[in-house]
Amino acid sequence: MRTAVLCCLLPAVLLAAVPVLAHHGVAAVGAVGLEGPGAPIEASSAAPLPPGSWFTYLKLDHARFRTFTTARDAETREHDFWMLGAGYGLRSWLALYAFLPFNVKVQEDNGYNTAGFADPSLFAVVALRHDDGWRLVPTAESLDDMEDLHLAFYGGATLPLGRENLRDAAGEIDPGLSLGFGEPAFTGGVSLTRFWGDRWTAVLDVSHLWFREHTYADGVARRFGDEWHVNAALAVRLLTRPRSRTRWDGVLELDGLRIGRDETAGMGEPATGGTVLYLQPGVRLFHGPASIAAGVKIPVARDLNEQAAQQGSEGRERYRLVLTWSLLW
Repeated sequence: MRTAVLCCLLPAVLLAAVPVLAHHGVAAVGAVGLEGPGAPIEASSAAPLPPGSWFTYLKLDHARFRTFTTARDAETREHDFWMLGAGYGLRSWLALYAFLPFNVKVQEDNGYNTAGFADPSLFAVVALRHDDGWRLVPTAESLDDMEDLHLAFYGGATLPLGRENLRDAAGEIDPGLSLGFGEPAFTGGVSLTRFWGDRWTAVLDVSHLWFREHTYADGVARRFGDEWHVNAALAVRLLTRPRSRTRWDGVLELDGLRIGRDETAGMGEPATGGTVLYLQPGVRLFHGPASIAAGVKIPVARDLNEQAAQQGSEGRERYRLVLTWSLLW
């Protein structure tokens, strides 16, 4: 039962950008704007926020897990990862973000459920454009400029403010069901985005999340396994209604996740870690300065370290429903 809550970030497109955190909580981006690139649901786009603009964002990642037994027992039933975020375009090539997650983790028998605010996170994004060489994104970009290859580097860290020492009825601490890591967790990544033909946008996003060892109140030192994310997305503009300032996009993503083993007292924990590939179809609606998106994320391939014993872990979901709401102002 391992569910890490990472607060990760990413920017979006032309007139807007929004990160959507979920999954382990992974953050992704939402966007606004009738013209220009589309935005993925879970992957990170390389387009920055406009300078001087604010971005607000809300995301829900609802994970429903498969259960192995017919009895109502302590198997994990579902997790809800809520994420509230805000971003500011400091420069045309630099954006800053802050995220506050709220996590709900539910067992099948409701014997030990947890809910509350988790570790907040801070992120920065630096965006470049390839036009006779790599350059920082300029203050103003035409639609032709936006068809150039865009590159973004992003990084950030969580603040250890969540309650990591929650105890069940027997007085035991389960770090996978706690609300904090006890130590900062760090994320670094790079995203490539290409917009072409007025309709199509392709995104490739690679990121690494790593944790520090933390000694809990029970005296045991634990560390979550590092995570690698490799995501690819294709967005297509399906319908645009300029008079009503409305646009519909279709999105298809492949999300790859590699999780290392958790460690206790320096030793690898059984029934943790592995590799998962998710397929995520979805849609995005732009209306004026607002954007909403919905996607269904399904594990289509997995290679978990001890798969038969990893109920409640990534790769053992029935599905993940991802919803995002964003506003640029």
